[in-house]
Amino acid sequence: MFGSSRKKIMKLDSQQRKGLSLISKLRPKSVIAEQYRTIRTNIQFSMIDRDVKSIVMTSSGPWEGKSTTSANLASVFTDQGKRVLLVDADLRKPTVQRTFGLSNVEGLTTLLSSPEKNTAEVIQVVTGTDLHVLTSGPIPPNPSELLNSNRMNTLMKQFTEMFDIIIYDMPPVTSVTDAQIMAAKADGVVFVIRHGISQKDNVLNAKELLEMVNANVLGVVFNGVEKKNDHSYYGYGYTSEGDA
Repeated sequence: MFGSSRKKIMKLDSQQRKGLSLISKLRPKSVIAEQYRTIRTNIQFSMIDRDVKSIVMTSSGPWEGKSTTSANLASVFTDQGKRVLLVDADLRKPTVQRTFGLSNVEGLTTLLSSPEKNTAEVIQVVTGTDLHVLTSGPIPPNPSELLNSNRMNTLMKQFTEMFDIIIYDMPPVTSVTDAQIMAAKADGVVFVIRHGISQKDNVLNAKELLEMVNANVLGVVFNGVEKKNDHSYYGYGYTSEGDA
């Protein structure tokens, strides 16, 4: 059992280093792409009685699929004609630039450290799509301090004025305080769990950490379950917080 889990982790780590798959664009008619659209719909149902524009994506640990989910969820939101910004706020192990083949010379850390920079000039548009992306920028020595700054608050306000939906791809909530910091600022949080990878104690700890900052957890994405009718490793499901 341990050997099987280790092989799975090695495979996921390799995929992460190469960049993640935008399945919703590459295979729009697949079962997996449809699952992303279902997640989008469920999130929209949670928005009925409250204004949810900024969403933090996090997990209890690495290799659980939160970056893949972030990218594909952002993509399917653009399919509805919404103006969407995907922000790589993982300032420790960013992946978004590899996923979309974008430059990471400038990004979020540039805007945080250089207030004079024009925000619109740093945000990039993915070729062939309507998706706007803000990469992480150069990795800083103090990610938590930057995310907890007044400058970050100002940027988040700017983003909500410029876009309909902003998705923040964060590190795992149990690893560092970054996700907690942003969960307290954002309108909602989507928590990602992977079958065969997530540990029960870590998931419960992550839930407690989010509750400590009064995060508005919209729901849980459960992935990594193989679909027999779809030749892929990734399967996705979504539960509301009330059912989680």
